[in-house]
Amino acid sequence: MKNSNMKTIFSLIALVCIWGSVWPIYKYALQFSPPVLFSGIRSIIAGLLFALILIPQWRKIKWKENWPVYVISSIFNVILFYGIQSIGLQYLPAGLYSVIVYFQPVLVVILAWPFLKEPLTRNKIIGVCLGFLGVVMVSLDGISGKVAPIGFVLALITASGWAIGTIYVKIKSNVVNGFWLVALQNVIGGLCMLFYGLGAEDIRAIEWNGSFIVCLIYGAIFGVALAFVLYNQLMSKGEAGKVSSFTFLVPLIAVLLGTVFLDEPFTITLLIGMVFILLSIYLINKKPNVVTGKE
Repeated sequence: MKNSNMKTIFSLIALVCIWGSVWPIYKYALQFSPPVLFSGIRSIIAGLLFALILIPQWRKIKWKENWPVYVISSIFNVILFYGIQSIGLQYLPAGLYSVIVYFQPVLVVILAWPFLKEPLTRNKIIGVCLGFLGVVMVSLDGISGKVAPIGFVLALITASGWAIGTIYVKIKSNVVNGFWLVALQNVIGGLCMLFYGLGAEDIRAIEWNGSFIVCLIYGAIFGVALAFVLYNQLMSKGEAGKVSSFTFLVPLIAVLLGTVFLDEPFTITLLIGMVFILLSIYLINKKPNVVTGKE
């Protein structure tokens, strides 16, 4: 039991660090490539590399029985999450967009109540509100620039797609092999984004230099494949709402990395946001009183 808890903690730390690090890396990479093509190529590389590793277990795909699961998961977790995100970032500042995207844990807690029968306790409600407020505070200094109403709509679609995809994967975790789900959803979703990008963007605009290739490979291996494996495994073992609450840490990690490595200021709003996020995670994951069953 102790080893299992340590493995869970390590997986959570690895996940938030990976997702926290890829935001600035993706932002840097987009100066060398149109956004949807970048997302599509990244997802295809991630899916194919992972599929190559899984070839000895190809029988676990069970495509005839499970193809609807792979397709639906790719729509919500790849196309709506990565694809719409790439388009939406053109209409909103990155800081504001990330705030709306990280409304996702709030949606997961709400959706987990009717669909997964997870309890919607007072502490969870207070916790998700504090967590979202913390994300706002952490991202406040980065919210500047041109704002278009369509950007808000696309950001909400991104958050909603990610939340629904999370609940869907949790429901189907006992139906499909989790590793093949990550591989195939990225291949399917990546191909859809690539075909869209070829029609809407100019593939000749991609600059295949060393910096772009490093960002692409890092994003594919760590930001997509490994992160989704960790996230799906954590979801299959724990409550969706509780696991999702830790994603509130992602924008915090991203901002802290900017503070440490890019000499960005450590502000009072960042400190307040940090406190709110940590308190949020504590409240959402707090166990009820053993005697009374209350929180």
